[in-house]
Amino acid sequence: MKQHLDGKKEHDLKAVRVVLDDTFNKSVCLDLESFLISLAFGDGRNEVLNRNMGISDADYFGRATYRDTFREIFEELRNEGLFQRSIPEIVNSELFKLSPFKALNNDQAIAVMDILEGLSEDLASDVEPGQFTFVQGSPGTGKTVVAVYLMKLLKDISDFRDGEDIDGDEMFSEFFLEGTRERFKDLKIGIIVPQQALRKSLERVFATTPGLSKTMVLSAFTAADSPEQFDVLIVDEAHRLNQYSAQSVPALTKRFNETNKALFDGQKPHASQLDWLKKKSRHVIMMLDLEQSVRPNDLPQEEFQEILDQTPQNRKYRLHTQMRSLGGEDYIDYVKKVFSNLPPTEKLTFKDYDLEIIDSPSEFVETIKQHDREVGLSRVVAGYAWKWASQKNKSAYDIDLGDGVQIQWNSKVVDWVNSKNAVNEAGSIHTIQGYDLNYAGVIIGRDLQYTPERGLFVDKSQYFDAKGKTNNKIRGQTTTEEDLFKYITNIYTVLLTRGMKGTYLHIVDDGLREYLGRYFSVR
Repeated sequence: MKQHLDGKKEHDLKAVRVVLDDTFNKSVCLDLESFLISLAFGDGRNEVLNRNMGISDADYFGRATYRDTFREIFEELRNEGLFQRSIPEIVNSELFKLSPFKALNNDQAIAVMDILEGLSEDLASDVEPGQFTFVQGSPGTGKTVVAVYLMKLLKDISDFRDGEDIDGDEMFSEFFLEGTRERFKDLKIGIIVPQQALRKSLERVFATTPGLSKTMVLSAFTAADSPEQFDVLIVDEAHRLNQYSAQSVPALTKRFNETNKALFDGQKPHASQLDWLKKKSRHVIMMLDLEQSVRPNDLPQEEFQEILDQTPQNRKYRLHTQMRSLGGEDYIDYVKKVFSNLPPTEKLTFKDYDLEIIDSPSEFVETIKQHDREVGLSRVVAGYAWKWASQKNKSAYDIDLGDGVQIQWNSKVVDWVNSKNAVNEAGSIHTIQGYDLNYAGVIIGRDLQYTPERGLFVDKSQYFDAKGKTNNKIRGQTTTEEDLFKYITNIYTVLLTRGMKGTYLHIVDDGLREYLGRYFSVR
């Protein structure tokens, strides 16, 4: 109790609620605290004043039973007005999914601990700018969780005041101790998010988080333009950083050139966004999955690999535990193999995870809508195998699946997942990468096809993301058919790994439908 009353803001607290249970040991109490903190932040009704000194997802005997009790406690508190939404509503919310109060699993906790130790050592010495740390993991292993958690934790250490109480049993308490916390004082930190949609979502989350600010959420452009140097930049979805290339609009291409001139005095005209961040920050911590690159202007895998090879082993971390998909990491690996030229040798099924091909377009769409009515956050997503006619003609339909099923592409680019009409639309890779769904309905168009003679192959004429297949003329790079195969199969792998509870597929190409039917059940 003393810890909660030491802070300045805590002096304004008006009431205390104490939970008493003779069966609760310390592990249970800490788990309950973590459970309620994460739900309170996700609910958004009240400001959460807690620090991130060590919220971890530790297992203990009888945890499942205690969790039932936790839900009963939550409902009592909700009845008293402390929460406004139900647990399912909170868990589906943007605030909850991108919360800095998520409990870390063992992989994540080890990575955060080691990163802090490395940072502490570097901050105590005079290291050169541009020190890299990498956190790698497949879709759903919680790279964004680590990034957001680190931002909050670094700010909490920086803002810690003399005289405040420290619980020595908490995981990261050593960094709050006198003699260590001073190294983190007044750090200039920021988080880089290449995708506009995810960046806007994080801005909203940071705006409601004590100690954090939406101004800490940056694009590579805004970080490069900052008049100040950074101590730490954390890069989420680092695989989407751009190399020197024509951007989505001419104004950004011009800005890219101007940034290179400003940062490197004309000495490095083809510098990438990664070069910018190395120049602007003493430490760059990157959340990376090289298999999620989806466009030619993404920084080439070889350039990342070169830096990875030069980075010491104790500055590289791998996340293994699957946090999103109930199919587990086995499902993620299975999908990657299915969409490769080395497919699985046998068909697998995944307990507690729905995975089906649905041939009927109307049944496919209705299945997703039914799940959305039941549990929410269920969406149709698709490969970029249809033109975006509705971007200019709001009454036009983009995707015609037959059977009377016509769908428009996402009407919103930012926060499409949570938009009012999203369940009636189809999202593209650019609106869904980095997000979770409960159920995903994935439409695979004729950009990806299959014949027994050729195996899996792409049809460039059926792929309508202009920036997804263009050559990088200003660097003399040609987007080959092999490159396009990598981008398109990466896209479908990402789409098939959005759903936490299940994934349904509708496949346009007959040959591909027959091929995928070997590995996925058909309804």
